[in-house]
Amino acid sequence: MLEKEIQITENALLEPKLVSNIKGDFFIPAYQRGYRWEPEHVEMLLNDIWENKEKNYCLQPIVVKKLAEEKFELIDGQQRSTTLFLIYKYMKQILPHLEINFSLSYETRPKSEEFLKNLNEGLAEDNIDFFYISNAYKAIEEWFKDDRTGTVTRKASKFSIFFDENVKVIWYEVNTNENATNLFTRLNIGKIPLTNAELVKAQFLSKSGDGINHEKQLEIATSWDTIENELRNNDFWAFLTNKSANEYPTRIELLFDLMSEKKSDSRDKFHTFYHFSNEIKEHSALGVWKDILKYYLVLKEWYQKRELYHKVGYLVAIGKSLQTIIQESKELTKTQFKESLDSQIKEELDLSVDQVFELSYDNKNDYYKIDKILLLFNVETVRLLQNSTEMYSFENYKSNNWSLEHIHAQQSEGLNKKEDQQEWLTLHKKSLNSVQFSEEIQQKVNELVLKIDENYNALTKEIFDGLFVEVFELLSDNSDRSYVDSMSNMALLSVANNAALNNATFDVKRNRILEMDKNGEYIPICTRRVFLKYYTNSLDHQLHFWGEEDRKAYINAMIGEEGVITKYLKPNAIIE
Repeated sequence: MLEKEIQITENALLEPKLVSNIKGDFFIPAYQRGYRWEPEHVEMLLNDIWENKEKNYCLQPIVVKKLAEEKFELIDGQQRSTTLFLIYKYMKQILPHLEINFSLSYETRPKSEEFLKNLNEGLAEDNIDFFYISNAYKAIEEWFKDDRTGTVTRKASKFSIFFDENVKVIWYEVNTNENATNLFTRLNIGKIPLTNAELVKAQFLSKSGDGINHEKQLEIATSWDTIENELRNNDFWAFLTNKSANEYPTRIELLFDLMSEKKSDSRDKFHTFYHFSNEIKEHSALGVWKDILKYYLVLKEWYQKRELYHKVGYLVAIGKSLQTIIQESKELTKTQFKESLDSQIKEELDLSVDQVFELSYDNKNDYYKIDKILLLFNVETVRLLQNSTEMYSFENYKSNNWSLEHIHAQQSEGLNKKEDQQEWLTLHKKSLNSVQFSEEIQQKVNELVLKIDENYNALTKEIFDGLFVEVFELLSDNSDRSYVDSMSNMALLSVANNAALNNATFDVKRNRILEMDKNGEYIPICTRRVFLKYYTNSLDHQLHFWGEEDRKAYINAMIGEEGVITKYLKPNAIIE
């Protein structure tokens, strides 16, 4: 169990409860501070409830310990409970028939209890509790009056109906032996909230998990910990989702979000908990747990199978919903599912060979398409390796900011700072000194190196631009620049925000890749192959330039007749 996870004991009761079903007196002990919600907190709650009035709305958990029949110690949730009481109190003023089924009492603040029952604005400044309670009530009053659609009575009537039928809290009733002070401390140090995962777990391990004996609960708890630990494998995590692990302190919650089909833009914080609570009510806790295990084992099998890992992982990486992939896999045989994945990749790309050739980095609308093509090229290249256990690392792809870059750049865009210009000249001076040129060209190189040295400390934009052009003429195989923004000159590179490297020639970037390789840093396989001239026929080798033959070989390996990703492209359009 995680260090910060709140343990929900076996004899606890945990269930969704309509606000209208909250009954009894709630005793607020001395260890809790007074009411401190600001008006904006109250308004936010009212707005959230009103905007969701056609759906169920769930409030944060209220944690209580039963003291007697309809008498509870309120361990956590005082701020929410007090606000709910004030909302009911205001609505009863408008709707006299309305019943308020619960009350609040205080161990050490009897005056606050009296003020809550008989609000007196004239006393608001006498006590800090009175001040906050009074301001919250005024915020409620103003919110109900600020209505352009009808009268206050009509709004209060609608709100009370929704309150009774749709607004719920997560009712967490601990067993009577629980040390309330210790639990309050655990819940409030660092404000550690109860997560959906912990609440779902409680459905199986608390007394509300009917039909599961103690032995079975221990088995579930062990399986739970195993799944949680396996999901802490970052490679497995990156295969399943593009979300940061920081979003899931309890990683098994991702599994529950997938099963409950929670949408990424859902505003319902407890959608997942409600889903499983309803499932357990409709079926059985044990049956639901078996479904969870079955679902997880399917994902684990996909992760462990080479072909499924790469194809599913690719689809997830480019934004395809894993929920959708799982849904589409149902009722399919293994062979049909593999064919379905190929079709899904083809559908996501939605490009022909000719259209890939036409993609240009110069067109911002093409960025994402180029990125998808290059990622697939890398993923498929690894998948197709013969007799290899190497798997494409989606974890590295997502965490190391590999981005779309020119293999051989020919623009000084972004090189506006003197220090960037100096770094660029230093990097390229090394290349000029290391490349073997003909005797005639070597003379030009020597003159250029001398010019760089002479102007290094007194650079102006004009001087740098002139040096930039001269360097590129010497470190490029020809003056044709039409290929610069095409697919044949694009790769996934990790040069971060370094302007000098982003705008560097092939040879400088090659040296950077070799340095990364020596240091054991991760480099996408196709990027490594580009800079090691893997795709180029040995007869055409010249290590320091990215020439026409290199570009042809590279694009042919990608989308040629026997290209790695050709099968995922649409047929070219037939022109009659």
